[in-house]
Amino acid sequence: MASAELVDYYRRRAREYEAIYAKPERQADLQYLRNYLPQRFAGHRVLEIACGTGYWTVLVAATAASVVGVDAAEEPMRIAMSKDYGEHNVRFELADAYALSASLGRFDAALAVFWWSHIPLGRIGDFLASLHGRLETGARVLLMDNRYVDGSSTPICERDAEGNTYQLRRLADGSENRVLKNFPTEAELRAALAPYARDISYRALEYYWLVEYQLRNS
Repeated sequence: MASAELVDYYRRRAREYEAIYAKPERQADLQYLRNYLPQRFAGHRVLEIACGTGYWTVLVAATAASVVGVDAAEEPMRIAMSKDYGEHNVRFELADAYALSASLGRFDAALAVFWWSHIPLGRIGDFLASLHGRLETGARVLLMDNRYVDGSSTPICERDAEGNTYQLRRLADGSENRVLKNFPTEAELRAALAPYARDISYRALEYYWLVEYQLRNS
């Protein structure tokens, strides 16, 4: 399970979460991503990890055969569930990303947006084993997260003994929250995924990175 502190932070941040998408300097990147992601999942049965408020779910559901969005925090998921998906096949489940249940089903694609950065370095293997256990061989996986950009990203306030980095974030209620937020290099991502993936591609935008791969035979 994601740490209790992280889950609590996102529960309390739910109502203000999507304000991050209003940052003026990020609009060109976000427009590219809003166009790109739906194309990549057209016709697929998609498992979305850490779906949050459903911002990306709405876009992917427009082209996917189906989407199952999972999250560990109920409050943002309630917002996701309140959105209009038309006639598209979308459902949401509370779930532990490190122990995804077989009851979720099997999928030929997966999406995780702004989740990788919250995985402790020592638990990356646990997450990938859980995710890949729900996917068919050859499934398409797309991971997307933040690049660190001075002046736009929240500064790093701490690094622990394992190399994880942390930010101190303030919510609208005035509380300050220590949040795990890692910023991997391309080499680190490729090394983590190499045992499981084929056709790994990495793309760096100004504010975000994307990794895509296909799941190899186990």
